[in-house]
Amino acid sequence: MLLKLINVKKTNKVRVFTRYSLLLTVLTIPNDGRPTSKQSVELTCGAIDMNREAYEIGFQVIRKVDVENKIEFIESEALQVLDQLLEDPGNENGFDFAFINADKINYWKYHERFMKLMKVGGIVVYDDTL
Repeated sequence: MLLKLINVKKTNKVRVFTRYSLLLTVLTIPNDGRPTSKQSVELTCGAIDMNREAYEIGFQVIRKVDVENKIEFIESEALQVLDQLLEDPGNENGFDFAFINADKINYWKYHERFMKLMKVGGIVVYDDTL
């Protein structure tokens, strides 16, 4: 509901784990949303995780729902990908939503980067912050 309220089109998820929140996010993105290659570093629904094996466990459900074309999985440390996104000025203020469920010690570093990547009115959600 939150994503529909802000008409989310471009999102990023740091650490995908079981993919449930990733699936809910990608189901909210309009059908004209499209992922692009890592080289162009333009993501519709970016999913960053260092563990591809964990991503693959839940990917069967994503395939059944037929939304895998909207997801760009990037197997990497998230800070490196976010820094790469920031190298392209076209990504600044370009994201509507981000969900961070990663190593808590780096939350502040993720926050600093996403404040540059988020549109005015965009939302960043941090898991386990309370």
